[in-house]
Amino acid sequence: MTEKFSKVGTLIFVVGPSGSGKDTLINGAKDLVRKEKFTFITREITRSADAGGEDHIEITRRDFDRKVKAGEYALHWQANGHCYGINKELNQLLSAGKNIVLNGSRAAVSTAREVYPQLQIVQINVPVEILRKRLKERKRETEQEIESRLSRATEWRLEEEGLHHFTNDQPIEVSIKSFVSLLNRIS
Repeated sequence: MTEKFSKVGTLIFVVGPSGSGKDTLINGAKDLVRKEKFTFITREITRSADAGGEDHIEITRRDFDRKVKAGEYALHWQANGHCYGINKELNQLLSAGKNIVLNGSRAAVSTAREVYPQLQIVQINVPVEILRKRLKERKRETEQEIESRLSRATEWRLEEEGLHHFTNDQPIEVSIKSFVSLLNRIS
């Protein structure tokens, strides 16, 4: 995974704290963008597919570890007690000139930047009280897990080349349209 990738398309890595609305923005963008301009990649995660929240492909830890060892992922990382993987089809799509949007991770930015030097990062920011409310409403985390995620959200800020800040605190329809405008500008 340390070999740099020479790309034709643009890789847009959407990151932000749990509850910031990454999936809502990405899913909303799917309906508004020109299909020939963007491809949306689904991650494999070692979490039940019916756990709620993000759209993902469920994979066991054993299968995940096997795929890592076999070099089947373009990117992989661990965060919040789960393992995440992006299949190598990512590289084929970029080589074909596709603009790829994927729900990334702040924990994987350094690795992604190493492999994809022209990486474009969209950092989703949300005021902490809105974040707390969203995390409680989705009923996926315990109170302790919520506080841990809030702590991580306020401690961690990216300052990178190719970084685009996006504040997701507007009505969802407005935020999605603004997000699509941002995707169009950076692709």
